[in-house]
Amino acid sequence: MLGPFNRMGRRKPMNEINVVPFIDVMLVLLVIFMITAPMLTQGVDVELPQVTSEPIDSNDNQDPIIVSVDSSGEYFVSLSGDETQVSLDELSQRVIILMERNPGTQVLVRGDRRVPYGDIVTLMGTLQVAGVANVGLISEPPPAEG
Repeated sequence: MLGPFNRMGRRKPMNEINVVPFIDVMLVLLVIFMITAPMLTQGVDVELPQVTSEPIDSNDNQDPIIVSVDSSGEYFVSLSGDETQVSLDELSQRVIILMERNPGTQVLVRGDRRVPYGDIVTLMGTLQVAGVANVGLISEPPPAEG
């Protein structure tokens, strides 16, 4: 006789795991993470200029120092996702400290396209005085036409 009953008519215990509740929980978590992930993006709202260019080769595994200038001219320093608003003088001091800790760290500038060119040049001059020899500029690729 087939089925969950033995000869005496008693029910024997099932030795299978019911995974349906586990799948339900995983699907709920997946939906939650898909909804909240875009909300977790942090940083300064910067509208980058769109330029066709080659990406910078990064040979080291160090996170770059990212200096951002938003549309209102405020300066931000970011290292490993930790972003801090600073004045131009504080920016110089902070970059000097970060470069002393990790010499050879790459420095990148994210400048909003609406920021006057003079402000970006002033920022780059400040970085040069702080001891940064090479500064990379971050841009976005232009939208694909099609």
